[in-house]
Amino acid sequence: MKSLLLIPTYNEINNIEKLIGEIFALKLNLDILIIDDNSPDGTGNIADKLSKLHNNLFMLHRTQKQGLGKAYMQGFEYALENKYDNVITMDADFSHNPQYLPEFLKQLNNFDLIIGSRYIPGGAITGWPFKRLFLSKFGNLYTRIVTGTTVKDNTTGYTAFHTNLLTNIMYNQISSEGYGFFIEFKYRAFIAKSKILEIPIIFTDRIAGISKISKNIIFEALLLVWKLRFQRNTFIKYARK
Repeated sequence: MKSLLLIPTYNEINNIEKLIGEIFALKLNLDILIIDDNSPDGTGNIADKLSKLHNNLFMLHRTQKQGLGKAYMQGFEYALENKYDNVITMDADFSHNPQYLPEFLKQLNNFDLIIGSRYIPGGAITGWPFKRLFLSKFGNLYTRIVTGTTVKDNTTGYTAFHTNLLTNIMYNQISSEGYGFFIEFKYRAFIAKSKILEIPIIFTDRIAGISKISKNIIFEALLLVWKLRFQRNTFIKYARK
């Protein structure tokens, strides 16, 4: 089984080399694709040098900062074009511990979508101020109430799935960014009756670098859930084809 780990980056020069080193130290059978948005701090240059040392590390350079959702969309297209069986998504700032990767890959033998969840027993968030933690928990509760999904952590970006899931959920029609991208992706998978497993993870706030979260991203996500609710029947009809 060919697996591809997607890591979007923007100004992660203090994290990227160490992160890649820790992933390769696990000795997993997977490739890594770094998707860099022309980071002014030189993240892309560091990743380029590392790719020359590892034949399973690849680079995708974008000319400007275009958003997390578009980065993942390009990563999905790369995975499909190169006939990967599985895709994993994770952040570049060490908030997603690489030590969970072996379990993700193992569970893909039985499930379509694996979610690294902070909001099931055993999961937790460390290092966040109360306001941000409250917003995240409220946002996930709000999403479940409005859309009817049973997924507990809709905003996490730590996931693994089979590439055939992308076709089943019409991935190329997802236009959301930030948290909204993760919400819509998981909701489409839920409506398509994918076999979903949430695995508890400990999410640790970044130590180096600056968070990319903004008020616009949060506002977009709040409006998105109502859009998804009204489009529910469209998703169901497509999933039945």
